[in-house]
Amino acid sequence: MSEQLMLQSVPLNALDRCDRCGAQAYVRAVLLNGGELMFCAHHGKEYAEKLKTVAAKIVDESQKLVETPAN
Repeated sequence: MSEQLMLQSVPLNALDRCDRCGAQAYVRAVLLNGGELMFCAHHGKEYAEKLKTVAAKIVDESQKLVETPAN
């Protein structure tokens, strides 16, 4: 499996940090040039439009922040 495919398929976890502020990352942008950027939900939203122009794929896991009622 290529490194880029692996990056796209591995879910973000608590060790993944925002490249802008260091908070937990919920957005991963796999860049067209083969690199990647990770952002917290706030910065992911802030840079979303710019990322669309340079990213091959954007994975947004910010839905993990929504609380669900306990059963």
